[in-house]
Amino acid sequence: MYYTGQLLPNLVNDCNHLLPSKFVFQQDGAPAHRACSAQEWLHANCPDFVAKDQWPPNSPDLNPLDYHVWGAMLEAYHKLQTKPKTIAELKEVLHLIWGNLPQGSIDKVVKTSKSTESLR
Repeated sequence: MYYTGQLLPNLVNDCNHLLPSKFVFQQDGAPAHRACSAQEWLHANCPDFVAKDQWPPNSPDLNPLDYHVWGAMLEAYHKLQTKPKTIAELKEVLHLIWGNLPQGSIDKVVKTSKSTESLR
């Protein structure tokens, strides 16, 4: 499987390199992340991770930027008149979309999520 053979080892390696003191690896509910092979790989190779049976159900409030940013990027992508035809073109388009996201709306999401946290 590409995810456990290529992506996960590279991600965990990068985390170990960037955060050598300690980190907790957490994924979302994507099928590749929930797969037994991915969970087993993390158990054997990652010092600390949040296993799929520990994930709270339906919790967009855990990372509001995920939901806001990806939604905004998808909306911008759908507005493109010419869609990318290669991976290189897709990467370029996504970098442009990312760079054009309005910082004000991102700041608002962060501020709103912080005020919501204080209510819990």
